[in-house]
Amino acid sequence: MKVVILCGGRGTRFREETERRPKPMVEIGDRPILWHIMKHFAQHGVTDFILCLGYKGNTIKEYFLNYEAMNSDFSVTLGRGRSLELHAGHSEEGWRVTLADTGLDTLTGGRVKRIQRHIGNEPFFLTYGDGVSDVDLTQLLAHHRASGTIGTVTGVAPPGRFGELAMEGDRVTSFSEKPEVTGGFINGGFFVFEPAFFDYLSAEEDCMLERAPLESLARAGQLSVFKHAGFWQCIDTYRDYALITDLWSSGKAPWRTWA
Repeated sequence: MKVVILCGGRGTRFREETERRPKPMVEIGDRPILWHIMKHFAQHGVTDFILCLGYKGNTIKEYFLNYEAMNSDFSVTLGRGRSLELHAGHSEEGWRVTLADTGLDTLTGGRVKRIQRHIGNEPFFLTYGDGVSDVDLTQLLAHHRASGTIGTVTGVAPPGRFGELAMEGDRVTSFSEKPEVTGGFINGGFFVFEPAFFDYLSAEEDCMLERAPLESLARAGQLSVFKHAGFWQCIDTYRDYALITDLWSSGKAPWRTWA
């Protein structure tokens, strides 16, 4: 099973860091946010990643092109017959990472539609490249399969600035991204979709996942919710970043589900 990670936004509310690199590459400790998200999926056996690139996407390409050398000891033989011998590998052995350019200013729905060819006819995970959580991905997938719906969204308890999911049982009845919040659940990312979801998307640049596609899926009764009561935090601002880095440096990072 594959996981699609949205990595293309400009991160305009976090310009302190995103002027020089895409937000998923901002570091928590000495590793990018993106790496933390991928490690959490790998802990649940999901190691086939599709990264939707846009703003400063070459930074992410360079990171993975150089990953082996930068995360291993190695010997290099110089000269015309130059060779590289890697020693003592890393724990990310076997990850498959597809880096897909999805347009500089394409919105989230358009980015997902543009990587359809990399998915095939199978369900897939989808999440944002700037949010960490300890959500149980194995239980999320089991919930999705039991629901029989085209899509499942992880509902999380909100900080005050987010919009709310209207629900009946485990179904989302309406999807509205940022109205006034009354204390319910919000869109926390960590979706599961059937391939039929691509029919709700357009490759046009202005297709926003969180508007017509998810609103239509909810109206059709085809969007279920997996309620997560544990840790979740998106990194939109420097304040969010400071919170996350403090948790990591203190050894109390709830999203660190790997050894």
